[in-house]
Amino acid sequence: MDTYGGNDAYGGGSAPPGSDDRPADRERPPVPQVPPADYARTADAQTAGPQTADPQATDARTADARTTEASPAPPRTGVAALSPRYQVGAALALAVVAVAVCVQIGMVFLHVAPANTVSRKHGTAVDEWIYPEFEQNWKLFAPNPLQQNIAVEVRAEIRTAGGDLRTTGWYGLSAQDGRAIEHNPLPSHTQQNELRRAWDFFTASHTGDSRPVGLRGTLSETYLRRIAVLRLDRSGVAGAGATVERVQFRSRTTAVAPPRWSSEKVSQKPVFRVLPWWTVAQDDTPGGAR
Repeated sequence: MDTYGGNDAYGGGSAPPGSDDRPADRERPPVPQVPPADYARTADAQTAGPQTADPQATDARTADARTTEASPAPPRTGVAALSPRYQVGAALALAVVAVAVCVQIGMVFLHVAPANTVSRKHGTAVDEWIYPEFEQNWKLFAPNPLQQNIAVEVRAEIRTAGGDLRTTGWYGLSAQDGRAIEHNPLPSHTQQNELRRAWDFFTASHTGDSRPVGLRGTLSETYLRRIAVLRLDRSGVAGAGATVERVQFRSRTTAVAPPRWSSEKVSQKPVFRVLPWWTVAQDDTPGGAR
């Protein structure tokens, strides 16, 4: 009788009863000891499951980080874009401009301000800075706005080609400028200001009886005389072969009529101021020769 014939205990590859598949000398690994306080955290983590981050927020933070790392610094502009050498030059130029502006404002203030200690002591320096380009006056504004119309006229004494002397009639120089300015959207500076400023220059540098005050009075006479000779020459007053020997100015002043609603009464009668005859010098003629 085959004891093992019907029970293929070993043939099936199974171990005999009572045998162990692990070695007898192999010990089990020690179980880690978890503190009691960590059991709650472990349980909460297992219950909550893995934390899932918001993909949109993650993408936004990633894009911001990439943009911050990739974007270059903004370019420098203005003076900061210059090299240090040119920055120093620009700073010096700005300082010079600032000083010039301050001096200009101070000089104009001393020129238009009432007489004071500084203007009396340094009046010559102020006048040299102001005249003629930066002259200021109060004729348009308070305290005494200009309320008169002043027309400047001139006549000449002509030496004809035959040697005779003749005197012309009065030529309205202001009227000529008025006709040139009227209906002209862009009148020239000469048409608007040359004669007017020359007459103001003359009256401000002469006494009531037309005597010059200092060098400025003499210069104003020369300026007026040359304007008269130039305009008479352009108009062909002398004629062929004749020369202008002397010129004489006069002004016709009339008050500006008050508005109709005003009760103010002013005289409309013109007031004339006639200057003495001035001999025309060679330098006063066009080209410097008569």
